Amino acid sequence: MLEEKIKEVAGILAPKPALVILTGAGVSAESGVPTFRGPDGLWRQFRAEDLATPEAFARQPALVWEWYDWRRQKIHSVEPNSAHLTLARWEKYFPFFVLITQNVDGLHQKAGSTRILELHGNIWKVRCTREGKVFENRQVPLSQIPPLCSDCGALLRPHVVWFGEALPADVLEEAFKACSQASVMLVIGTSALVQPAASLPLFARQHGATIIEINLEPTPLSTYADFSLYGRAGEILPLIDQHLPRENLEVKG
Repeated sequence: MLEEKIKEVAGILAPKPALVILTGAGVSAESGVPTFRGPDGLWRQFRAEDLATPEAFARQPALVWEWYDWRRQKIHSVEPNSAHLTLARWEKYFPFFVLITQNVDGLHQKAGSTRILELHGNIWKVRCTREGKVFENRQVPLSQIPPLCSDCGALLRPHVVWFGEALPADVLEEAFKACSQASVMLVIGTSALVQPAASLPLFARQHGATIIEINLEPTPLSTYADFSLYGRAGEILPLIDQHLPRENLEVKG
């Protein structure tokens, strides 16, 4: 059954339709990135929901930064898996390709993807709390906790979206625009529960896109998806890729 669905999905992708991807924590989990939430995500008896908030940062910025420093060290040695690598390859072959991710670990970039919309920010970037400037910072471990802005000396914060904060309006607007233009949308490794990201596939569907879900188990989106492929993204995406016509996957220019 899965093999037949994979062939059918490959047939849909073969003509190089306008393709939009949405990825979630499940893709990163296959590389060994901890979820940092739930019982397995406890750090010094703190839950992520207790630390990833503006209020926690205002009270104890050093504590929050110690947690992020620990997370960055965990993620630093992790490598992209075959799902990340397949999507990075597809970016070169589909004329219209937009990768929207809920992940902050930077593994899509590490795999070679460039056309990325990061809904929740990036753990390898920091933002000045005074001037709002965003910098890349890949220092592991951090030499100073909490880190300070090299330009003005103000406190830096992780450039991620915390609980209680809105997603960046410009990124969200681009994401909805891409979904309105999609002919096909792949939704990979996400629970389809966290808003507003969970609305994106439904929005694409309303605009005529075929929705293809790849996940370990059924989700609230499964009812609305045209295809639901259950299994590891790192196994299913390469199988779809194998069924695509090789001449369609030649890099032009």
